[in-house]
Amino acid sequence: MANAFSSILNIWYPKKDECKWVLATIFETQGSSYRKSGAHMLINDVGQYYGLLSGGCLESDIMLQARRCWDNDQGRIVEYDMTEEQDLAWQLGIGCGGLVRILLQPISEDNRYLQLHKVYHRLSDNGFCLYSQEISSGLPNVEYTELPRTAQASVEKVEKNGRLLLQQILRPPINLCIVGAGVDARPVVDIAAKLGWRVRLIDPRASHGRSHYFPSAFAIIKQPMATLIENANEASWLAQTDAIIIMSHNISIDAQALILSSKSSAKYVGMLGPIHRTERVFEQAGLKREDFELPFANPIGLRLGGELPESIALSMISEVHSFMAQQDAKSISGIV
Repeated sequence: MANAFSSILNIWYPKKDECKWVLATIFETQGSSYRKSGAHMLINDVGQYYGLLSGGCLESDIMLQARRCWDNDQGRIVEYDMTEEQDLAWQLGIGCGGLVRILLQPISEDNRYLQLHKVYHRLSDNGFCLYSQEISSGLPNVEYTELPRTAQASVEKVEKNGRLLLQQILRPPINLCIVGAGVDARPVVDIAAKLGWRVRLIDPRASHGRSHYFPSAFAIIKQPMATLIENANEASWLAQTDAIIIMSHNISIDAQALILSSKSSAKYVGMLGPIHRTERVFEQAGLKREDFELPFANPIGLRLGGELPESIALSMISEVHSFMAQQDAKSISGIV
């Protein structure tokens, strides 16, 4: 998922002409590494960087290497080999034990901002695109192509007309819709926003969903649920929704949220609360759980333990994250 790239482009775009910038991209790894091929970082000439290519070990040296790009407006390739004791990576104290190759490309108006302004606008509009970077020193060369929303995110190296390219299908941030803006929704919104997700919060109740409680929400929707359902076919945001969490603690609102969900493009719908309550929600919605066509999680969340709102929020967001990334959410070490 390219959510991190979208987040750092949001920082870069308004400042793109205020200072010099370099795009750093991992294009190859061998063995263990903190980030994999396709990871990006943006660096400017005032000593700031956005995004990470390592656990903070390589960033200082990458910034030094990036400065050479501004000397001649040429791209550079740098390599950090943690398998060789004589390599700089060992001197930096990095113990991952793998190899990382990074492409550095200067960004300027003269090279059309490496087409990053187009990527920024495309992702901001919930669109998909193909971003291709030529892996070579010299003048930076990139290609940009718009793609339909049916495209699957991917990263691969390909040869094209004698050139080696890193091709990425980039997708916009995950669009998460949360129905229910009570106190326990605050950490859910905050965690999702920290991940770079675009969070829409829905709650028709006047006492809920106040903006100063949800500063990281992308949008807060206060319309009556019946109105949202009636206008669902014209709601572009609903057609772009990836996941929905229903947690209003109100059976009527939850029932309407189920109906609204059925009219969305969501690939995941989760509901807070026990199964016996959910049966009442489906009954009030006039739906049958076995006939609900979207992937439905109830009770929502992974078994992480903890009873505080923050623990429950982490449990819910973890399950959505795992589902969207098509991972099994099991312990990497197998300890649990």
